[in-house]
Amino acid sequence: MRKLNNKVQKSNSVDDYIAGAPLESRGKLKEMRATIRAVAPDALESISYGMPGYDKGRIAWFALGKRYVGLYLRPPIIKDLQKELAIYTTTKSAIHFPLDKKLPILLIKKLLRARIKKNKEKKH
Repeated sequence: MRKLNNKVQKSNSVDDYIAGAPLESRGKLKEMRATIRAVAPDALESISYGMPGYDKGRIAWFALGKRYVGLYLRPPIIKDLQKELAIYTTTKSAIHFPLDKKLPILLIKKLLRARIKKNKEKKH
């Protein structure tokens, strides 16, 4: 697997995606993966939109950026928790966690649980 800048070239599996990332970024990617899997152990793990994705109602995706690990969640989760996310760069559906800082595992779990809860509410 070749790396392009700090991005990972097309992968067929999450293991390939992480293995194709720069060595210094792999730990953060593994940590993000483990966090998502801990909160959503039954979610189907795959490559979706060119990045690792977790599907049991489209829970989340993550990807390596140039200086961050991005966590991607369908709206309105980021808007709903915007005060807690104020120190991070965000968009409507993405949060950028800087590579030079520790991942906020408890916050990430809270975001994932909020997405799962929204998914369950839509079913009822």
